[in-house]
Amino acid sequence: KSFANLPMAFSDELDWPQFSEITGFLNSTIGGWTDSLYLRLRKRNHCNHRDLVYFPINMAPYLSFSLARNQLLDNPAIVIYATIGNDVCNGERDTLAHMTTPKEMLSNVMQALRYLDSRLPNGSHMILTGLVDGRFLWDNLHDRYHPLGQLNKDVTYSQLYSFLDCLQVSPCSGWLTPNETLRNLTSERALQLSNVLKEIARSEKFANFDVFYMDFPLRQTAEEWRKIGGEPWQLIEPVDGFHPSQIAAAIGTGITWQKVLHEWPQVLGKENPFNDQIEAIFKDQGGY
Repeated sequence: KSFANLPMAFSDELDWPQFSEITGFLNSTIGGWTDSLYLRLRKRNHCNHRDLVYFPINMAPYLSFSLARNQLLDNPAIVIYATIGNDVCNGERDTLAHMTTPKEMLSNVMQALRYLDSRLPNGSHMILTGLVDGRFLWDNLHDRYHPLGQLNKDVTYSQLYSFLDCLQVSPCSGWLTPNETLRNLTSERALQLSNVLKEIARSEKFANFDVFYMDFPLRQTAEEWRKIGGEPWQLIEPVDGFHPSQIAAAIGTGITWQKVLHEWPQVLGKENPFNDQIEAIFKDQGGY
């Protein structure tokens, strides 16, 4: 029974859009709770019901097959563009040489945004999210026991990271390493790429959407979690020791929502005064 969910997990490529902080819509039973921008948008305006698309891939080549928007007939979209750490994370021996450069970042993002500008309805909104500072991982996990080693106290995350690196299957050789200099260089590159996104939001204009930038809210998430008695290591998924946990996703949702609500309220639209009538007529339509 321990592995009963593996077929579904692998078919989803270990991505869980139904629980994510952007498109989550199911109650979580995997170590936290579900909160998402989608759920909050749906509560604000029930006309947002089931209106979500999730791209856990390099999106430019695939958008033409999956973008559920008709430029002439549909309402404006809200697009969250978040690479998080993908542009600096790889399992290569010379990890720095295989990271995206600022020049490549500018070219790749502008290619995707120009494509979206040709497809999204007028009045849409784009939020570019900066890269995470992944030093958080080593700082908070390296000397803790991985679930594989908790029984006999014999496998730390540091040892797991070294093992994955030895096999050349590390998800991020630049951050999951005892080499502090390399961790700092990886974060330096991540900051450079975030600055590219910030400059795009500041200087580039598009016909069919406006562009905003926000830092990845990991620091604020950790602060909020500490305030309610949590520990930073609980914000990382325990098995892979790399991705944000369900708790981090839920808390990050609230931080992102408040920033958008106070700084760019036009992105979220107005509350729908007919929500109660919509609910009374359509009920939940069998959920999702």
